[in-house]
Amino acid sequence: MAQKDIYLTLKKDSEGFYKEKGSKFLAFAYVVHDEEAIREKIIDLKKKYFDARHHCYAYILGESGDKYRANDDGEPGHSGGDPILGQIRSHGLTNTLIVVVRYFGGTKLGVSGLIHAYKTAASDAIQNNEITEKRIHAAINIEFDYQHLNQVMKLVKDHDLTILDQKLELACSMTLGVRLSSRDDVMQILSEIHGIEVNS
Repeated sequence: MAQKDIYLTLKKDSEGFYKEKGSKFLAFAYVVHDEEAIREKIIDLKKKYFDARHHCYAYILGESGDKYRANDDGEPGHSGGDPILGQIRSHGLTNTLIVVVRYFGGTKLGVSGLIHAYKTAASDAIQNNEITEKRIHAAINIEFDYQHLNQVMKLVKDHDLTILDQKLELACSMTLGVRLSSRDDVMQILSEIHGIEVNS
């Protein structure tokens, strides 16, 4: 990833398909943000495609892509989940789940055939989607007297900050969203303004 405050993910949900020697591989790609959402998607697919032989899947979560898992669901070791995970990784994606549902066609494909099939189905689901950039934001909490509000609002405008939360009374508090790459600069500016207390 070129910039440290940007990550790539899918724009929407999508599907893919691959067929080999009678076996059908139905791929489903989802935008997800937590493991609870992943569980729900897999349960839904297992209900809908209850007569399928396997439901292999892989996912990567988190802005830095540090949480991931691959599941072969009864296929030979590393022949289902890992090829799917490899496709998510090769496109640099995170917050992405891909499930490939297999209907067995009566002819065994062998481990290399399975790896190719799961990889191709997963790739097709990604190709039928769009990859989008998301910015990573950090939160900064500040406190200040009401008399400094104009200064704070100018800073918000000048540095393209987002007001995530605010309480405007005699003693004000505000939570600001700032691009990760600009966080240190904004923190420095805030710390130099008399009357603003930074709690982040």
